[in-house]
Amino acid sequence: MPVSKKAAKGNPDVETPRTRIETMKNSVLVTRQIPGESLQRLREVCEVEVWPETLPPSRDELCRLVKGRHGLLTMLSDRVDGELMDVAGDQLCVVSNYAVGYNNIDVDAAKTRGIAVGNTPDVLTDATADLAVSLLFAASRHVLTAGNQVCDGEWKTWEPTGWLGVEPAGKTLGIVGMGRIGKATAKRLVGGWEMDLLYTSRSDQTDMEKELSGRRVELDTLLAESDFVSVHVALTDQTRNLIDEDAISKMKSTAVLVNTARGEIIDQDALVKALESRSIFAAGLDVTTPEPLSADHPLVKSPHCVILPHIGSATHASRNAMSEIAVDNLIAGLSDQPLRCSVT
Repeated sequence: MPVSKKAAKGNPDVETPRTRIETMKNSVLVTRQIPGESLQRLREVCEVEVWPETLPPSRDELCRLVKGRHGLLTMLSDRVDGELMDVAGDQLCVVSNYAVGYNNIDVDAAKTRGIAVGNTPDVLTDATADLAVSLLFAASRHVLTAGNQVCDGEWKTWEPTGWLGVEPAGKTLGIVGMGRIGKATAKRLVGGWEMDLLYTSRSDQTDMEKELSGRRVELDTLLAESDFVSVHVALTDQTRNLIDEDAISKMKSTAVLVNTARGEIIDQDALVKALESRSIFAAGLDVTTPEPLSADHPLVKSPHCVILPHIGSATHASRNAMSEIAVDNLIAGLSDQPLRCSVT
């Protein structure tokens, strides 16, 4: 049974049940409109308020909105820390994050307060892997800047030396973090373009070694030997700025760096320097820090960097499935049942 906040404050080693009221009386906040029909299912068992704006609620608005709620369905842009949980009140029993990641939630704070935390893994693997491959090609073949030349009316003629890019066929792919999305990305590129595979992981991935002849190496080796580097690690204290100036300096001048994981994993100042000095060929980013970057940020203005607005999971199938899991997590938590996908 979850630990009540009052019990945790009095004696963190003693677990007592958190008091809940009947499901029909539960009040839930959803911090953004989500796709699919799952919200209707939630409305059948709860009182539901959905933040109606395109931009996320401010911190002050969020603190106002969470008061008295029994459950929260949150986005990565919502900081859910101990302070917010306390503002919500002792009745808060579940936070369901509409994402695979949950670095926006203080999981330890939730645990000590007996609050269940859920996420939405697995369902966006293919969508994100597809986008990683798309970014790899967009960055390596100047797709965005070349297309902008057409849109801006600056395309004058076919140029023998114009927009020369790099090809992946037969080159070396480095996957930083061989989880589900890393594996899916590797299968697409190794299978489709016969790339050699290097990867980093906490343990050997025998399936990747057998199926794709992948080789597990240290990060420095991967960076030095790879022609294309795709980042897929989770954001932790250990991976924040993992790809820093020193790491980037080890990459080939013809290398392409792709990130569909979290913006904080790459030191963006170091990446700006590398692109300006042409010490790497190009970068493709679906994630940045902050999000969004300002229009005058050097990475946004760089002709060697393709930046997308965090659309890795943006397919009808993936986002609808995320809605289903997020609502399942919420309803289970409100009913004091195990979450479909729990991180606590």
